Amino acid sequence: MDAAVIDQTKLESFVMRAVGDLSSAYGGVMVSLGNKLGLYKAMAGVGPISAEELASRAGCAARYVREWLNAQAAGGYVDFHAVSDTYELSPEQALVLADEDSPLFIPHAWQVPASMWFDEEKTLEAFRTGQGVAWGEHDARLQCGVAAFYRNGYRASLVPQWLPALDGIVEQLEEGIAVADVGCGHGHSTVLMAKAFPRSRFHGFDAHPASIDEARRNAARAGLGAGVSFEVARAVDYPDEHYGLICFFDCLHDMGDPVAAARYAARVLAPDGTVMLVEPFAHDRVEQNLSPVGRMYYAASTTICCAHAISEGGELVLGAQAGEAQLAKVFRDAGFSRFRRAAETPFNLILEVRR
Repeated sequence: MDAAVIDQTKLESFVMRAVGDLSSAYGGVMVSLGNKLGLYKAMAGVGPISAEELASRAGCAARYVREWLNAQAAGGYVDFHAVSDTYELSPEQALVLADEDSPLFIPHAWQVPASMWFDEEKTLEAFRTGQGVAWGEHDARLQCGVAAFYRNGYRASLVPQWLPALDGIVEQLEEGIAVADVGCGHGHSTVLMAKAFPRSRFHGFDAHPASIDEARRNAARAGLGAGVSFEVARAVDYPDEHYGLICFFDCLHDMGDPVAAARYAARVLAPDGTVMLVEPFAHDRVEQNLSPVGRMYYAASTTICCAHAISEGGELVLGAQAGEAQLAKVFRDAGFSRFRRAAETPFNLILEVRR
């Protein structure tokens, strides 16, 4: 066979793309260090600062801090002022890197790829055998990273935007209904709703016991009482309370039998009840999802989402980029007839489902 003809320009362009990705991976380690050491917070709002001043403010060794700052400047994560030999965290950078209440805060999300690397041997084995890897079998940084990644987005959007986008739900919540948060994880979504609607009763369910323990701690820290509870349960066997609202926050695609989960929701839903389905943003066709966000979700789906669904039997392995059409089919197959997109963000689809 003739040797392939190499386009040198395309080769160099692709090599630089690969090196850029490698550089970003190195940068993620730096972001995690900066967050855990308090370096970003020490820079926020103070203007230009020297490496020595920052080291003193954060209680770190100056030589390490200078090298870290240079890495940050090279990546565009801080600004460098050559004339004064100082570094500065802009207000925009601070919203992403220093403000833990910002919906754009991202450092905790780097715990997810850290867990993916740590669990590489399990993923290799899964690829070779076709077996699954359950959520609870991953390194604990996965659960913490995912919960933190979604928490601030939920805090910014769930109560003020997403729930009002559902027909009549806010009024029902204000009057008082039973709500199931299925696959609640650390319970951030449950807690947010319970604080906003004290007349309603909120029940969080998850199959991962450690996550339920953390959810209970989060509820206690929020000062919530009898109006919220958390129990270990699967998506097909949680107690029937004739729920006015059943929520699936970024979890249906992880389930081994999403149709069974939807069918069970139909069984325990009040006659006029609503299902709120929040899923990773995706179009219906692969070629429409070839973007940085799509790449992130496909990668997580490879090692986490599909792996867990397979561990549960894998009747239908949706993956994290299922798309609205495939999600609608799940609920139609479960007996629902009304399905619409209520809202969306660059990271999520918010879907309303009714009988």
